[in-house]
Amino acid sequence: MIILIPAYEPDQQLPALIRSIRETKPWATVVVVDDGSGPEYKAVFDGVKALGCHVIGYARNRGKGFALKTGFGFIADHLPGRNVVCADSDGQHTIVDILRVAAAVQPGSPAMVLGTRNFNGNVPARSRFGNSATRLLFTLATGERISDTQTGLRGYPASMLPWLRSVRGERYEYELNLLLEAKPAGYAITTVDIATVYLDHNSASHFRPVADSVRIYAPLLKFLASSFAAFLVDTVVFLLLTLVTDSLLVAVVGARVVSSAVNFLVNRRVVFQHGRDRPAAAAGVRYFGLVLVLLATNYGLISALDSLSVAALPAKILAEIALLAVSYVVQQRFLFSRNAAGNTARSAAREAQNQTLDLSRGHHPGKLRR
Repeated sequence: MIILIPAYEPDQQLPALIRSIRETKPWATVVVVDDGSGPEYKAVFDGVKALGCHVIGYARNRGKGFALKTGFGFIADHLPGRNVVCADSDGQHTIVDILRVAAAVQPGSPAMVLGTRNFNGNVPARSRFGNSATRLLFTLATGERISDTQTGLRGYPASMLPWLRSVRGERYEYELNLLLEAKPAGYAITTVDIATVYLDHNSASHFRPVADSVRIYAPLLKFLASSFAAFLVDTVVFLLLTLVTDSLLVAVVGARVVSSAVNFLVNRRVVFQHGRDRPAAAAGVRYFGLVLVLLATNYGLISALDSLSVAALPAKILAEIALLAVSYVVQQRFLFSRNAAGNTARSAAREAQNQTLDLSRGHHPGKLRR
């Protein structure tokens, strides 16, 4: 087992964690990644190095995702064939829980292990809200429920390292991307209950509420923006066709055809990561089939609400909101998901090769540059 700890501007919680590891598991291999903390933190990293850790890093802060992938690369190159447990540097994870997650990782098993918190007790509001929001996003995108999508305590079998290095994301969004990409890539997700620990209201966290939330929620935000753009196109074309043809039917159908075509192109090329994996013709047929189903369902919902004496405008808004969620789930999971295992493997290999080239151009994981 290898314990991998990404660290950016760490306080004394990092040496305390290393000492607790040494007291419990004296010979455990620990890899610490300095995510561009700067010269003023050299003493902290020198201290953990003196405790027997491998300390690697780079000069400029690149984000937690990049630090984790740098660590995975170092382990694959220098310590191959061993399972990895990732833990945070801010004291949130106890050595007892780290070892419990490590024990749950099965060598050769295609499954990651999450140390999941129950969020009981005095939990900072931003942490409680952030986990609730990402849990909802994950459920919408995958149809599966995980109680703690933001946990940094995770275990991986050695066989998963190439895939871990291939998943996109350099900052906090990376860990959510791993969960979103796991099932399409053929990996299972298992969980182990751990303690909920927040020291000094999580003041040591470097999470930026606005910037990092945007990164984490990017898939859903892009989908909402794409849907709103389609709504604007639909409205403009509807008004134009009404003036030109003086036919309500032509205006409604024509506007929906144009807006759906725009929405399809944007979703395929921009919104969904694997949108272009499936041939355009096959994806288009499925997409417009979905459009027809949603149109019929929309009409049925509005009619049902109308029978309950709900006014037309509120009924329309409620129906659109409900179907927006359905549309996102269907497109994410079926229309624009990663196609097949062969394609997944080729994509993973290609991404891993690209990262290796990037590291060789000045970000080699074995060098600590100041």
